[in-house]
Amino acid sequence: MKKLDLYLIKKFVGPFIVVFVIVVFALSLQFIWQYINELVGKGLSFGVIMEFMGWAACTLFPNEIPLATLLASIMTLGGLGERNELLAMKAAGVSLMRILTPLMIISVGITIAAFFTADRLVPYAYNKVYTLRADILRTRDEIKIPTGIFYDGIEGYILRVDERNEETDMMYGLIIYDHTANNGNNNMTVADSGRIEITPDKRNLIFNLYNGCSYNESNSMTFRDTTLELSRLRFDEQQLIIALDNYQFQRSESDNFSDELKALGIKRLRNDRDSIGHQLDSLAQRQLPRFMSTMGLNYLYQLDTIRKSSDFIGDFPTDSLRNTFTPEQEKRARRAAMSKVEMGREQLNNFSRETIHDATMIRRIDIESFIKFTLSLSCLLFFFVGAPLGAIIRKGGLGTPVIISIFFYLIYYIIDIIGRNLSKSGALAPWQGTLISTAVLLPISILLTRKSTQDSSLFNPETYKEFFRRIGKWISKRFHRFFNLFRKGGGRIRIVYMGTPDFAVAPLEKILQAGYEVAAVVTAVDKPSGRGLTMNESAVKKYAVAHDIPVLQPEKLKDPAFLEQLAALKANLFVVVAFRMLPKEVWQMPSLGTFNLHASLLPQYRGAAPINWAIIGGEKFTGVTTFFLDEQIDTGKIIFQESCPIEEYEDAGDLHDKLMVLGADLVLKTVDAIENHRVKPYEQTQDFRRALRLAPKLTRDNCHIDWTRSARDISLLIRGLSPYPSAWTTLVKEDGTSLGVKLYESYVVRTEDDGTPAGTITTDHKTWLEVRCGKDALRIQNLQLSGKKRMDIAPFLLGFREPEKYRFE
Repeated sequence: MKKLDLYLIKKFVGPFIVVFVIVVFALSLQFIWQYINELVGKGLSFGVIMEFMGWAACTLFPNEIPLATLLASIMTLGGLGERNELLAMKAAGVSLMRILTPLMIISVGITIAAFFTADRLVPYAYNKVYTLRADILRTRDEIKIPTGIFYDGIEGYILRVDERNEETDMMYGLIIYDHTANNGNNNMTVADSGRIEITPDKRNLIFNLYNGCSYNESNSMTFRDTTLELSRLRFDEQQLIIALDNYQFQRSESDNFSDELKALGIKRLRNDRDSIGHQLDSLAQRQLPRFMSTMGLNYLYQLDTIRKSSDFIGDFPTDSLRNTFTPEQEKRARRAAMSKVEMGREQLNNFSRETIHDATMIRRIDIESFIKFTLSLSCLLFFFVGAPLGAIIRKGGLGTPVIISIFFYLIYYIIDIIGRNLSKSGALAPWQGTLISTAVLLPISILLTRKSTQDSSLFNPETYKEFFRRIGKWISKRFHRFFNLFRKGGGRIRIVYMGTPDFAVAPLEKILQAGYEVAAVVTAVDKPSGRGLTMNESAVKKYAVAHDIPVLQPEKLKDPAFLEQLAALKANLFVVVAFRMLPKEVWQMPSLGTFNLHASLLPQYRGAAPINWAIIGGEKFTGVTTFFLDEQIDTGKIIFQESCPIEEYEDAGDLHDKLMVLGADLVLKTVDAIENHRVKPYEQTQDFRRALRLAPKLTRDNCHIDWTRSARDISLLIRGLSPYPSAWTTLVKEDGTSLGVKLYESYVVRTEDDGTPAGTITTDHKTWLEVRCGKDALRIQNLQLSGKKRMDIAPFLLGFREPEKYRFE
C-alpha cells in the first residue's frame, strides 16, 4: 500500500467514525422521544435504560451507516479540495479515480459489513428491544401520592393525604380505604400523621401510622340476623403492610419476539416464506377440484386461456343450437349458467379471503429480505454521491457538507419509505418498491462521478444564475395573478357562465377548479320531456346547483328584468359555451368582453352543429376556437385555436367527447390570458384555396339518407349523425308497407356498377346486410327499427325474413 493510499484512508476513517457516533446519537434521540412516557416513572435503573437505548441504536444501523458514509466521503474529499491537496494530487498526474480507489475499497468493506449487520445484529437487537419494552410495560409506575385528592395508584387501596412535609417526608391527615376484599368501603383507617416507605425488593409498601383509628364494618346479613357489626380500634402507632405486584422491573426468562419479521435474518425469512408458500399451494390444490366441480369442468386444460381454437376438433353449430331450444329452455339454461358463475365467483372470493393474510405475510417477508440488500448497497452508492460532491464543492468540516448530505439523504429516505408503503399495499411488487430508491440514487451517483472527473462547475453560482432568473420570472407571473385580487377596479375577474348541454359542463368545471369566481350561470329554462312530461333540467344547471352557483334561466334574453339581474352581478367577463345567440345588450355588458367556445376551426363550420358537419364533410382535422362575440354569428375575432385529427373510426359522439376535453382546456387558457392582459385577438380570414363550409342546424330533412349518393358520402353522414340525432331512411316492402329505420354504424364496400337500383338490399341472412348506393355499396353494422331497440346487424337478421322483398328509400 502506498503512502498516498494510507493517507487517504486515515482521512476517511476518522470522519467516518466521528460522524457515525454523532449520527447514532442523533437518531437515537427519536427513541427517547417516542418511548419517554414508557420509561419515566418506572423506577428503572440507569443500566436498564442504557441497555434499552443501546439495542434501539443498533436497530438504526442500516440507516446510520449509509448516512455516515455519505457525510464522511463529502467531508474527506471536500477537506482535500479546501486545502488544495486535491489540486496538488491532480497536478502531480494522479487522476480523481485513482484518488478514490482506496476509499472505494473501504466503502465496499463498509457495504459488506452493513449487510451482515442488517442480517445478524439488527434482528438480534430488535428481539432485545421488543423483549425489554414488554418487560418495561409490565412494570408499574412508582408510587407518588399527591395531596388533597384521592389516589388509587395502589391496587386494592384508595388513599388521601391532606398535607406533606417535603423535608421530613411526613404526611398529615391520612385516610386509607381497604378494598382488597371487594366489599365496598367497610374497612377504613384514619390517622393524624404517617410515613411511607417501600422495602428494598419493592415487594411491599409499609405505612407507619400515628394517632389514628381503624374502622371495620361487617356488611354480611342473614335471614335471622340483619344487624351490622362495627369494630373500632384506636392506636398511637400502627404499621400497615401492603403487598405490591409488578412494581419491580423483572426480565423475561426468554426472548418472546424472535418470530417478529424485523427480528429475523435472511435464512429464517426464506424458511418462513417457503412454509407460507407451501401452505398457499396446498390450499390452492384443495380449492381447485372444488372450483372445477362447481363450474362443471372436467379437465385442467379447460382453464388454459392460451389454447387455440385449432386444438379442438369439430365446429360447434351455434345457429342450429339456437333454434333447438324453446325460449323457456333457454331461460333455464341461462339461469343455471349464471348460478354456476356466481358459485364460482363466491368460491374465488372465499379463496381470496383465506389467502389474503398469507399473501400479505409473503409480501412483507420479501420486503424485509430485499431491504437488507438495498440498504447495504446504498452505502456504496452514497459514497459515489458524497465523494464526487466533496471534490466539486471543495468544502470540508460540518457546515456545507452536512446540509448537502442531509438533502440527498432525505430524498433517498422519502422515496424509500414511499416505495416500501406501495409494496406493503400491493401497488408495487416487493422488489420494485424496495429498489425504487436505489434506482433513483444510481443515476445521481453516476452523473456526479462523471461531473467530478470532468472538473465540472456543477456548483458554480454563475451556472444557475440564468436558471433562477427564469424561475423568478415564472413566480412573478403567478404573483401577478394573485395581486389581481387587489388591483383597482373591483378585484379579481368575475365570470358569468352561459351554457346548456353536457359539452358546456367540462369548461365550467375547469374554471371552478382553477379558482376563478363564477358569479352566476345562465342556462335554458326547464322543459317537460318524456312520456310523463317531467321537467328536465339542463346539464349545466344540474352542475351549478350541485356546486351552489346562482342560476338564471331567462325565457327572453332582452327581458329588462333579466338584464337588470345580469348587471347587478358586476361581472367583468362572460363565457359562452353551447348557448343561444346573445343580443348586443348582453354581450357588450362586461368590461373584459364576452367570448364563445366553438367546436370547429373558424371560419370553417360556422353554425349550430359543427361537430356533426365536420365528419359529414369528410374532414381529416377539426378543433376548437375561442373568439369574442360580435353582432354576427361566429364571426368575431379569434383568441385561440387548438386542432385535433378526426380518426376513421370516430363518430359524432366520440368527437364530441374529445373536443369537450380540448375545449375545456382552451376556455381556461383564454380566461387566464384575458385576466393577465395577454390576449391579441385577430380577424377571421378565409383560405381561398378551399370553400367556406357552414354547419346549419340539423333537421329531419338533412338527416335523411339519399341512396343515390355515393356509399362514402352516406357513410360519412351516418358517422356524423351517430349517436344523435342519427341518419334515417325508410324500409319499404313490395306491398307498399314501410317502416322508419335509423342507421348508426356502416362501412363502404367497393363494387362494380352492374345497374342495380340504389337502395337494393342483399344479405347472407346471418352476418351482413349490404345496400346498393349510387356508387359502391354500404354494409350496415348497427341500426334501429322504428319502435324497437338499437341492435347489431346479426340479431336484426334473425328476424328479418325475405329481404329480397324490401328496399331502402
